Amino acid sequence: RRNQKVLEEAPAPGMSAELRATMGDSAVNAAKAVGYEGAGTVEFIFDAETNDYFFMEMNTRLQVEHPVSEMITGRDLVQWQLHVAKGHPLPANQEEINATVKGHAIEARIYAEDPDNGFLPAVGKLHHVRYPEVNGETRVETGIKTGDEVSIFYDPMIAKLVVLVNSRA
Repeated sequence: RRNQKVLEEAPAPGMSAELRATMGDSAVNAAKAVGYEGAGTVEFIFDAETNDYFFMEMNTRLQVEHPVSEMITGRDLVQWQLHVAKGHPLPANQEEINATVKGHAIEARIYAEDPDNGFLPAVGKLHHVRYPEVNGETRVETGIKTGDEVSIFYDPMIAKLVVLVNSRA
C-alpha cells in the first residue's frame, strides 16, 4: 500500500504509562530546545524489543492522525493551534493533557483505491456513500458525498472514521 497507514490508534497499544510519559517529556524537551511553543507533533521510532525510542521528526503542524489524540483527551487541537497563532499561550501543558486521557481511539482512513490493481488510486463517481451516526464517540472527517467525483488531482484518502471506546479490550 505504498507505506501509507490505514489505521491509527491512541494510546499506543502495549506501551506502559511510564514509557508514554517519558516519550512525552522527550517531545516537550525537543520543542523547548528549538524554542517552539505551539501545537505540533514530535514523532519517534520505537523498538519493541528493547523499548528504546529514537527521534524521527518534529512538525510545527498537526498530523493527519491528530483526531485520535483529540478523542482521548477531549481537546480540540486545531482550535489550539489557531489560538496560539493569535499570540495566546497553549491552554494546557502536557501534564494537564495527560491527566485528561480517557478511553481508546482508533482512526480508519477510507481510501478510493482499487485492490485488484495493487491498491492504486481509483477515480470516478461515488454511487453510494453512507456514514455512521456521528456523536461524542464517533467522528467522520470528509468532504465527499454520494454523487461526487474522485479525481486524479487529490490524495485517494476520501474520509477518516474515528471512534472512541472505553478500552481496546
